[in-house]
Amino acid sequence: MASSKLAARSIRNHAKYKGRNDLNIVPMIDMMVILVFFLLFTAVFSNTNILELNLPAPNSSVPELPKGLNLEVIVRGDRIEIADRNSGILRSLPKQGADYDYKGLSEYLQFVKSKYRDTIAASVLLEPNIPYDVLVQTMDNTRVWQTGTGPSLQSIELFPDISVGDAPLTGAAATGAAK
Repeated sequence: MASSKLAARSIRNHAKYKGRNDLNIVPMIDMMVILVFFLLFTAVFSNTNILELNLPAPNSSVPELPKGLNLEVIVRGDRIEIADRNSGILRSLPKQGADYDYKGLSEYLQFVKSKYRDTIAASVLLEPNIPYDVLVQTMDNTRVWQTGTGPSLQSIELFPDISVGDAPLTGAAATGAAK
């Protein structure tokens, strides 16, 4: 008799709790709807700037460029040199303390742009072990000239077509590399 009471209780409990072990996915669907809304809402406000660089192909020769200015901004460990590929160094800007003279670079590039208005290409050449931040700041100062402050900030285009490469060796470094 005891086993029949136990069996009856077991059947009663199974009938009472039938369907309660199913997976409830409603809260998961609610979370997914909220996440999709959140991702769509934040994606509208993310702004990514893309700067196209013209990097030389490995083992390729430099094509002949038309006559005129072939501007090179050479970043060395102790200075920035503004040069023309054909005629050589136009101006050398030594470091001011621990920082490069970006203001002087910007001012001289404005002068160069006033003389060569149609030129839009420039090469930024780096010595080994120059920090990435220096490359970015040099490229920014070569691409645009920013004037004003706050809401009246204006960006004037200087040389937007930038190529990046390795700086040519200097006299002492060239003789050391040849040995």
